[in-house]
Amino acid sequence: MAAIPLSSALGSPVSASLLGLDRAAGLRGWQWLFVVEALPSIILGFVTFFYLTDRPGDATWLDAEARLWLQRRLALEDQRREHVSPASALASLTDTRVLALSLVYFGAVACVYGVGFWLPTIVKGFGLSIAMTGWVNAIPYVVAFVGMVWWGLRSDREGERTMHLAVALALTAIGVGGSAFLGDPILKMIALTIGAFGVYASLPIFWTLPTAFLAGSAVAPGIAAINSIGNLSGYFGPFVMGWIKDATGSFAWGLVTIAACAVVALAITLALGHDPHLERAPEGAE
Repeated sequence: MAAIPLSSALGSPVSASLLGLDRAAGLRGWQWLFVVEALPSIILGFVTFFYLTDRPGDATWLDAEARLWLQRRLALEDQRREHVSPASALASLTDTRVLALSLVYFGAVACVYGVGFWLPTIVKGFGLSIAMTGWVNAIPYVVAFVGMVWWGLRSDREGERTMHLAVALALTAIGVGGSAFLGDPILKMIALTIGAFGVYASLPIFWTLPTAFLAGSAVAPGIAAINSIGNLSGYFGPFVMGWIKDATGSFAWGLVTIAACAVVALAITLALGHDPHLERAPEGAE
């Protein structure tokens, strides 16, 4: 998951450079950007198809002992969670915990896309060149990359999820919301960087919550429901930012609206709680 902010950190200056290829070989800069940045995805699509497997038992890149251990470990984890998991695929789609976590994910992803989509425009508004915009735009993602790994390791080490996720979402709301009222470019970037750290640090911790109570046939549809509902904010976040910008002439209230999504996600997180016992290694697994 750390590859998400890392790709943005690396991609920002690269994208700015590609935009400078305007009219090269008859293509506009944005066309070069689309072509060059699509190629790795196309290539890696084939790599994924041939390299990844559907289940551990088919993973020939693991030795036989490792495959057997992993299959046994997953089976024991499923047994531990059966009493708290939805009973079927259909039940997982209507489970209140799944729906609540969908809203938490919606709030977090709204901040990822809402701010990320418009961040280059905000930075460009500081009066920077396209090339400098690419470098400055990368700063929040560099911090987010480091922060995501550190905060996730801290959560693992302490065996605690709810407060780690809540603190990350609180920093998201404070950073994104606070940036709306700061005119100084440096202070605004500091606030947005705090927001980026918070939202990206929240993502890996968030996924420990549904995977702790979903088991068996409920896992795939439950995770799919959370992903599907949550990623609707990929439309909502950028749209509401642009709509409010058109209506008010400023990004301020758009940033406040996005920050409010993180506050709602924070409240639901605290209300849901988490049973850390469900994450511990099952007896006899080691």
